[in-house]
This record gives sequence, structure tokens and C-alpha cells, in this order.
Amino acid sequence: MTTTILRAADRIATPWKNGGGVTREIAVWPPEAGLDDFDWRISMAEVREAGAFSLFPDVDRCLTVIEGCLRLTFDDDTSVSLDAQSEPWAFPGDRTCHGQPLDGPVLDLNVMSRRGQFRSQVKRVSDTMWRPTGVASLLIALAPLTIVDDRASGGIRLVPLDAWLCHDPATPIDLAINGPALGIDILAL
Repeated sequence: MTTTILRAADRIATPWKNGGGVTREIAVWPPEAGLDDFDWRISMAEVREAGAFSLFPDVDRCLTVIEGCLRLTFDDDTSVSLDAQSEPWAFPGDRTCHGQPLDGPVLDLNVMSRRGQFRSQVKRVSDTMWRPTGVASLLIALAPLTIVDDRASGGIRLVPLDAWLCHDPATPIDLAINGPALGIDILAL
């Protein structure tokens, strides 16, 4: 098993072409893949203004709001409002979607996976045991927290929005988490 700590402070902000926000990439596979050739990609976005989401053919998305409230309106006029307590929302990346921040800027987590090759599972976890199950698994801290497993003395400390990444766990491990986080598993099909 290979693990890496991905510090929030090290992420580079990429402004959107429409000026409505910025995106910070957390992890991508394969490494150095771009927006057209990734197998899976995890990023955070600051949504400051209303606008259309970029289309990603043959990609499935899962969006989780971390801060603020965001209304998503789809091409068939259905809409959903998501906030920091909402469950992650999955939808096809090639479906037309418009985002509208409600009452100020929004911070969200966006997990994208290449349809037919990978799928993602995203869930909110807190003060619990968590077992990574994917070919890649990430834990993103929503508050200061410590991750403890039976191989690490003292645990791994994360500040808000830091991520712990695990690739190809050879043997299942259980992690004790002492705070709120987002658990993400990328599963091969």
C-alpha cells in the first residue's frame, strides 16, 4: 500500500475561463493527466457566480458541498439544492447542468470517473472506523483530525481540507477517524 498526504496549502488555484470561480486539483489518475484524458479526477472548486458546468463526455460526476449552498439545475429543468449537510450528488458529466450559489460563495468537492472503467463512492464520515476499499481511496479532513491505523504510531494529523491518499491497499486496513471527513473510494469496473 502506498499512502501520501496531500496538503491543501500546496494546491494551485486554476481560475475558470468565465471568471466565476477557481478549481484546485487534489488528485488525478494517471498522474499528470489533463481534463481530456484522466481515468479519475478529484478536485475542489470555489463557486462565486452562477454559471454552466463544463461538460465531460463519458464521465460520471459526484459533487459534495463543503461550505455554502448550491442549486443545480439540469437540462430537463429538474433542480436540487445542496449544502454542507447534504449527501453527495451523482450525475452524468455529459448532462447539461447550471450551478447557482445561494447566499454567497460555495466550496465543493468534485469527483469524476471515466464511465465504464471506474466509479466512485463518496460519503461523509465522522468519529468512526473507515476502511478504504478502492484502487485509490482518499480521506479529506473537514476539520482538524487524526487518522490512526495499527501500523502508525501517533497517527497522521490533517488540517481542514488536507487529504490522505491510499493506492492499491494490499491488505484491508481499518482507520480510526476522530473528526468529520469525506471518504472517497475509486473502484475499478
